[in-house]
This record gives sequence, structure tokens and C-alpha cells, in this order.
Amino acid sequence: MSFLTKPRLLTFAIAVTGAALFLLLHLPLALLLGPMAACLIAALLGVKMQDAGALGTFMRTFLGVAVGSSITPETIGHLPDFALSLLFVPLFIVVIGAVGYPLFRYVFGFNHPTAWYAAMPGGLQDMLVFGEEAGGDVRALSLIHATRVLVIVTAAPLIMTLYWGIDLSAPPGKPALDSDPVQIALILFAAFAGWKIAARVGLFGASILGPMILTAMLSLTGLITTRPPAEIIWAAQFFIGIAVGVKYSGITWKELRIDVGAGVVYALILAAISLAFFEVIYLAGLAPALDAFLAFLPGGQAEMVVIAIIAGADLAYVVSHHLLRIIIVILLAPIVARIFR
Repeated sequence: MSFLTKPRLLTFAIAVTGAALFLLLHLPLALLLGPMAACLIAALLGVKMQDAGALGTFMRTFLGVAVGSSITPETIGHLPDFALSLLFVPLFIVVIGAVGYPLFRYVFGFNHPTAWYAAMPGGLQDMLVFGEEAGGDVRALSLIHATRVLVIVTAAPLIMTLYWGIDLSAPPGKPALDSDPVQIALILFAAFAGWKIAARVGLFGASILGPMILTAMLSLTGLITTRPPAEIIWAAQFFIGIAVGVKYSGITWKELRIDVGAGVVYALILAAISLAFFEVIYLAGLAPALDAFLAFLPGGQAEMVVIAIIAGADLAYVVSHHLLRIIIVILLAPIVARIFR
């Protein structure tokens, strides 16, 4: 089957249009939010779309490389400073589950597995797999989690721009022409090899965690000394925007009213819970305000990495919190779901 199918070419055209419009209007994170918004609108209009497939997955690998390249001996030395803040992550998950499950089960009327895995702030693909195995509604789960990511990823840049005055239009790295060709070659190797090795051993989030681990090893040995060029991070944003927007393809008005409506309500509740934890972490002096804000926003892992890179946040701090959240959910969510069935 050809990669350049008609729905996929149409999707790319819609995404480019959305990105161009956001750039013209000088809106924040134009290459992420523009494609996301354009694909969402197209889906609501009934346009048949298709995600970027393996190419989209490959572009995510550079986010893992960006995180891994920030892990240096100096960063490792600061990891104990994160310990107290990381202790709040399990409590954060418990509060989210205690609020989210009753909301989906008794307010919106989803069955037990759908309500449980809709409430869990883990990786999208993992929650879909667990939900399907438990007899949940995969389509509803997909729309709810996509909406959670969409709302949070849209709100976060607006808050950062209006409240902190952060310039999210600044390049997220050096231009490719100013980068060392040897470093670019090592970055490409770490991205592809890390992804494939992680996928081979069945690591969750292989497209990000595999490259992150391999790049961190190369960074700690002094082989990789720079992040991916700005153009690569911009391209990764573009394909992540497509991935979120395309999940709404084929949506019906009933799904929009129930599944997406539930996702919006839940995302707003999550945002309130996240802000409460952020306030506690910041006032306790456990982390700078921006780092705490991004660490406790349960958006998608890839999306939050993009925002953290562009905002200039402490990647090691932000990513360690998101990784711990996802690991806890993946390990314990299926067990707890069976216990309380």
C-alpha cells in the first residue's frame, strides 16, 4: 500500500494550512496547534483523514533525543533535588483517579473498564490496549484521551504567554546550517536505533523513551553534545499536531456530545487539580514555577516535551515527573481495575 494515499495527502495539506494560518496570526506554538486545530475542524466537517504512519512515529523520536541530550553528568548530580517533588506524583494519580472514575462511570454512564482507563492519565496507546483487553469502548477512550491532550496542550501555551510572558515563538535550538554534521549524524542514529531497539524489547513509549535512553548514554560519554536542530523540533511539532487532530476523523455528533464532551469536562477538572499541585510544589520551594507547572500538567508525553523544550524549562525535571506518572499508571492501573471490578 502506498504511503502517499489520498486521505494522507489531504491531511498534510490541511495541517500545512492550519500551521500557515497560525503563523500569519502570530499565535503561540503555530506548528503544533495549527495542524491540530485544522485537522480537528476538518474532522468535524466530515473530511476523511489519515495519520502520518511510521513517518509520524519517527518524528517523535527526536523529542526523545532532545531530552536525552539534556542529561549530562551535571543533570545527574541534580536528580536527588527532584526526590521530594517526585513523591507528590503517586498522590497526584490517586486524586485524579478518585475524581475521574466516578465522573465517567456515574455522570457520563460509561461502563467500568471504559470509565477506569479514561480516568487514568497514562500513555494514550497503553490505555487503549488495556481498555480493549478489559472490554472497554476503544473509540470512546481514544476521543476522551485525545480531548484531554488537546485541551491541556492548547491551554498551557496561553497561560505561559499571558501569565509568564514567555516567548514561545523563539527557535527551539540552533539552525541546522550552524550545527556540526557529525552531531546531526549521531542524532539521527540515536533517534532511529533507540526507537527500533526499544520497540524490539517491548518498551512502552518506545519512540520517545528508546531514543532518550540511547541519547543519554551518548551524552554522558561526551559523544552527543547538542540538541536536535530547530528545524527538526519544528517538524516534530507539526507531526504531533497531526496525530492529535486526526484522532477525531470520522467523529459523529453523538460522539462529539458524549465522548468529547466528557473529555473536555475531565480536562478542565484535571487542569484545576494540576494547578493545585503546582501551587503546593512552588510554594514549598521544590521547583521553579514554570518547571512545576509543566511537570504536573497531564498532557501527552510528546506534547509536553515539545512545550518544555520551547519554553526553556528544565527537561530532566519535567520529563522525570511525566515518566514516573506513566510508569505508575501502566504498572498499577490494570491491577487496580481488576481488584475493584
